[in-house]
This record gives sequence, C-alpha cells and structure tokens, in this order.
Amino acid sequence: MDCGGGYIKLMPASSGAQMAAFFTVAIPTTRTTVCCKESTMAYIKKALCFLAVASSATAKVYYEEKFDATWESRWHKSTFKQEEGTAGDFSLTAGKWFGDEEADKGIQTGPDARFYSIYSEMAEAFNNEGKPLVLQFSVKHEQKMDCGGGYIKLMPASSGAQMADFGGDTPYSIMFGPDICGAGTKRVHAIFTYKGKNLLTKKSIDCETDELTHVYTLVVNPDKTYQILIDNVEKAAGNVEDDWDFLASKTIRDPEASKPEDWDEREQIADPNDVKPEGHDDIPEKIADPEAEKPEDWDDEDDGEWEAPMIENPEFKGEWEPAMIDNTDYKGIWEAPMIDNPEYEADEALHVFPDTKFVGFELWQVKAGTIFDNILVTDDAEYARKFAEDTWGKSKEGEQAMFDSVQATKKAEDDSAKAAADAEKAELEEEEGEDSEDAEEAEEDFEAEETHDEL
Repeated sequence: MDCGGGYIKLMPASSGAQMAAFFTVAIPTTRTTVCCKESTMAYIKKALCFLAVASSATAKVYYEEKFDATWESRWHKSTFKQEEGTAGDFSLTAGKWFGDEEADKGIQTGPDARFYSIYSEMAEAFNNEGKPLVLQFSVKHEQKMDCGGGYIKLMPASSGAQMADFGGDTPYSIMFGPDICGAGTKRVHAIFTYKGKNLLTKKSIDCETDELTHVYTLVVNPDKTYQILIDNVEKAAGNVEDDWDFLASKTIRDPEASKPEDWDEREQIADPNDVKPEGHDDIPEKIADPEAEKPEDWDDEDDGEWEAPMIENPEFKGEWEPAMIDNTDYKGIWEAPMIDNPEYEADEALHVFPDTKFVGFELWQVKAGTIFDNILVTDDAEYARKFAEDTWGKSKEGEQAMFDSVQATKKAEDDSAKAAADAEKAELEEEEGEDSEDAEEAEEDFEAEETHDEL
C-alpha cells in the first residue's frame, strides 16, 4: 500500500438519506475486497463479512490433526502398561460406517479390555493468557460403548520428561470428553488441574451414547467464562470459578457466632388456652364386644362364667394433648451469619494454562472400537465451529445413511436367522410329538396284549 485507507465506518441513522450514494473504500485483505457503490443493507452485510474474515485471519491454530497415512510420524505410543501386557493399540480406519472413507479416517482403539495411551507434541506451547483456549475433537463409539473413556488430555511442557511413559499419573492441564460406564455414568468430563489438584466440573453434562460420530468442544474465555458444546450445540456454560472448586468459598458461616438464648425455633406450640374435656380420662381403651353372644354349648359350671371378648373402644381418644397453634415468637431455624472467608484468595489467572505442549489419549476401555478424529487446539471459537462443520458436518448425513443401511442389513440377517432357528425348533418339536404318539400307541398295544394273555 502506497496510498489508501483500510478502515471501516459506522454511520448514524441520520445519515440514512445519504447512504444510497455512500462509497466504500477499498479494504485490503487476502480473501475479499469491498469497493463499490451499495445500498445500506448490502454495505452492512459486506462490512460484517469483512469483520468475520478479519477475525478468521487473526485466529491461531496451535494443533490440528485430521489423521492420514502419515499420522504415526506425529503420534507416539506410550510404554505405559506394555510390560504388564495390558497396553492396547491404535489403528487408522474410518470404521464400519462413514460419510467419506478417506476424510473420516481416525485412530481406533483395540483390542478389548486394555489401557490405551498415545500422545503428540504441539509445534509450540500455547499460553491462553488474554485469549480463548479452544479444545475440540470428534469421538465415534462404534462398538456401542458399555464401559470406558473417550476423553482427550492436554499436557504442559513440564510433563515432557514423562511423556514417553504417558499414563494415568502423568500431570495434565485439561481432561475433556465423554465417559461411559453402565447406566450410572454417561457424562462429559471437564477437568482442570489447579495447584496440583484435578478439579471436576460440578455440573452434570450428558454425553452422546449412540454409535455415530460426535464433536466435543471446550471453550475457556479470557474473562473466565466457558462453554461446552456437542456437535456445535451448547450444552453447558458459565464461569469456571463458579462451576469448579478452584478456590475456597468467598464467604463462610461465622464459626464464632452462637444462637441467642431467646431464639425460638418452634414453628408451632401447644395452645395454652386449650382445656382437656371433662370425662376424657374416663373413656376406657377397650370394651366388651356388645355383639358377642355366649355359645350355646357354654356350661357355666364347667367353663366358668362367660364374658364377652374385649375389643378396641371406638370412643377412646388416647392421652389428651392440647391443640397446636402457630408460634408468634417463631424466628426460623437459626444459622450463623455469613462472613468473608479469611482463606479465600482471588486468582484472576486460575483459568490460564501457560505452557500447553502435548495432546494425548490415556484411556481404559472394556470394549474397544472408539475412533478419534479431527483434533483442534486454537484460540478462536468461530474457527473451531467452522472446522467442525467442514469435517464432521460434511460427513454426518452420509454416515447416518450408511449406519442405517448396515443396521437394516443386520436386522434382516438376524430376523432370517431367528426364523430359521424357530423353524428348526418347530420341526424338532413336531418330530418329538410324533415319537411320543408312537410310544403311546406301542404302550397301549402292549397293555392290550397283557390283558388278552390274562384272559
């Protein structure tokens, strides 16, 4: 540029009459140029388009993995659990159903009942101070997960010396993704490490449990807000300080406070004006059954004097108690007043991870077969959204159609096998019935012969 503007303008409503003749300046960008006479709405649309392009241009991608034939040059299998013989493996595949067999290839766990540990190093460490941290990846539990993890981890540069044996004890910064085990655990894990402690979100976020590909996204913003999305749809949001136990509570109950002696916690009291009715205590609890009759064969001399059996007295009211009334002095249940917690220390950087350097999967699965793909670490949530649409979004309909076709074929085969098994069972039962009839006829003939011989 030797001479020209590169700015944008916002105009007030009072300029409306002049907008038809408004002439925009040439806006330099690698993707688009706005330089024409436009109507107000067209201008605004192009201005917004420019802002979107500018935002995209400033996004920085720290890690992006779509998994191709060269993936093993970037990913390293950990030695974790190899000596015990319980270490699993990863293989490149698009699985049994997909939208695009080549584009949808990811790494799949196998065999069953193993520990799976693998990692990759980012080209440079990511410090999210003053910028968003966006972690995104796709998961396909093709095996219909019954028990096992499907989460990803981000490790700091300080864990570098331990990565060769990357396992459950290796310090990490973030652990994020689905975890399923039986009917009780079907949630999205979102764990942050803070001062040596791994903090699980206090929110319960349901994960997807079907056999299709789903995209999980975690966004941590500079203002300590966050979003968790599945398939680009927000499932949880809030402030990390509120939804994780990073810090001690800002306020606590005053441990020095005590309940005042005149504090009345009785919501109701006995009516002091209530009086016990006369004769209340004279009513017996049981009485002789007035409908009972002496048996006709009762002999007073032999059996003694007859007495009617005793029954519960319907008039008996039990021990008298005065009626209860609202207590005018009731103050509620006493609680100590809240005071500032002396142990609370604010930390404006609790959500900052200054040296994120490794991406990895460290899992245990009873039934293997999960496929991971399209891993992204960036500082731009909009870039992540578009990345998801350009990968998972382009394949989801084709994957669904192929899945439906596979399931329909499987159902037809199962129905056919069941029909054949039922037919075979019916034939056996029919043969057994015929054999039973033959046996009965033979037994009847034998009995007839015995009777004839006796005669």
